[in-house]
Amino acid sequence: MTGHRVWDYLQERLKHGPLHMTLIDPATSGVKGGEAIAREAASAGTDAIMVGGSTGIAGQALDELVRSIKAGSKLPVIYFPSSGLHMSPFVDAIYFLSPLNSRRREFLVGEQLRGAPLVHAVGMEAIGMGYLIVEPGMTVGRVSEADLIPRSAEGVKKAVAYSLMAEYFGMRLVYLEAGSGAPAPVPVEHVRAVRDALTIPLVVGGGIRTREQAEGVLRAGADILVTGTIAEQGHYGPLREIIHAVKAHRRD
Repeated sequence: MTGHRVWDYLQERLKHGPLHMTLIDPATSGVKGGEAIAREAASAGTDAIMVGGSTGIAGQALDELVRSIKAGSKLPVIYFPSSGLHMSPFVDAIYFLSPLNSRRREFLVGEQLRGAPLVHAVGMEAIGMGYLIVEPGMTVGRVSEADLIPRSAEGVKKAVAYSLMAEYFGMRLVYLEAGSGAPAPVPVEHVRAVRDALTIPLVVGGGIRTREQAEGVLRAGADILVTGTIAEQGHYGPLREIIHAVKAHRRD
């Protein structure tokens, strides 16, 4: 991506309504598979490509995937890190995130401490993000040792409190994550309550497989909707339907 910083790009597009991002996990898709997903997603109208996952992949494979995505698309490529040492200088930006409901200091600030000098050294654009893991959490919940936010009324209160904390810390985004491959998305009650409390954009991902599920999350107030598993499984029809649902909520 040339001529625009990623955060400026996102803010400008958010003025017109919600966005869709496609998450590609190099550890499961591989370079060729990831390149194909990015090509299909770009054709369908996704707004950005996120590369990363809950288990790390580094070095040549990660660089090769990012370069191949950028060669075939003008969309921004945003790194979604699994650790402070796994990153690529070829991405356009990095979500500099903290899983705020992790029980371990290592994941709250330790990996970030290791990664910050690398981000600075390569001049990578960093976008601060409060990352909140909702039940069932899946792999990312287990790996990050999260105190999962319950899918209940009490969980709604926790989600709001964590989200407000993220905003007051100065983070630019809050991400409600049910986990890759989750059987259902984040409950709409959580999304609606968090959206009502925040003044910063809200990202929602995990378990979104159908247009109907996407519509529910969008109506509840999600600003950015992330899908990954359906594309990894080659379900490009549902991916297109979800992206069309996102676009239908835009104000041109």
